Amino acid sequence: MTYRLGRVPPGRHRRVRLGRSVPKAVLGVVTGALLLAATAIFVAALTVRTAAHAPVTTVIRPVPQTTPTTVASTQPLPTMSSDGSYAVGTSTVSIVEPGGAGATAERSLPTAIFYPGQGAAAGEAAGLPPDKIHAPYPLLVFSEGYNISIQAYTTLLRDWASAGFVVVAPTYPHTDPAGPGVVDENDIIYHPADLRYVITTILDDARSSGSIISGLVDADEIGVVGHSDGADVSLAVVADSCCQDPRVKAAAILSGAELASFGGHYAFSDGVPLLVVQGNADTINPPACSAQIYDASGPDKYYLDLLGAAHKTPYADPGPDQQIVARVTTDFFDGELSGQTAALAALTTDGNVGGQSSLTATAVAPQMGGPCPGAPG
Repeated sequence: MTYRLGRVPPGRHRRVRLGRSVPKAVLGVVTGALLLAATAIFVAALTVRTAAHAPVTTVIRPVPQTTPTTVASTQPLPTMSSDGSYAVGTSTVSIVEPGGAGATAERSLPTAIFYPGQGAAAGEAAGLPPDKIHAPYPLLVFSEGYNISIQAYTTLLRDWASAGFVVVAPTYPHTDPAGPGVVDENDIIYHPADLRYVITTILDDARSSGSIISGLVDADEIGVVGHSDGADVSLAVVADSCCQDPRVKAAAILSGAELASFGGHYAFSDGVPLLVVQGNADTINPPACSAQIYDASGPDKYYLDLLGAAHKTPYADPGPDQQIVARVTTDFFDGELSGQTAALAALTTDGNVGGQSSLTATAVAPQMGGPCPGAPG
């Protein structure tokens, strides 16, 4: 990445910016559009039951075709370079959610963990000793998109950890093309409960003396972030009556949407700060979906419009768009979770890159007409 965060004075867990450098030149214009072969999936008369709601019908948006990775989700994560404030340690844990509450069988949730580690800032290693001098750190829980492996997002995940967050990324059942069984988008209705269970498990683990993340997590500073279907899930735990989790204090929704299939109703009265990120050339998740979320949310909100960007590239493919997403999401969570007013001020600079991105905090999103497939009527 091409930015730095300042070091933290000893004895403080709030990260303070000390001369953060941001590239001033336009990084380049995306010259090719990601060619996505979308499969139209129609589900007729499919009903699913959650713990507190009557059966609902799942409406599915087209999903991008992806090339399955040969590395399973439980294998060591690839090493990436970074120039954030912290070295990055990695670990994986196997979380098993008991059956019940709509899902009758146990649910296996292999979860990757990225955390601030000791050593040079560019370093990364599995099991790296954690940096406890500046702990506890805010917790970010990332939810993957459908038919996309967690490994595809490694650059973003490790950048957040290098910036001073504990980042956990569960692999949901029937979502990873390299995972066991077949991918099945209808399983998404169970993912908000999965996400809440992961938060609970990680917080418990952070309180355990035998854990690699023991003492690292601030339970009062929890944010969620997700891409595509994972963004739908993240939004549900923030604003859908089916699934809200009051422990979540901020959310970044990367090309997401409201989803009627969760069975509740959306309300943003609790005022959880929201960052909505959307490529305006996205044909998988229409920009109208992100505009709907943004317009309905409270006053503490930001809309990042990625000009000419498609559905997956800004989050899974290293390049100028991903760098913008990394900077802006870090600014957002630094400001909303860690109370850094300078970080929120930096959003304007980092989110407005000539020819590439535009950031607004106005009452309504840029005008984007059209329906949002799968959203409540």
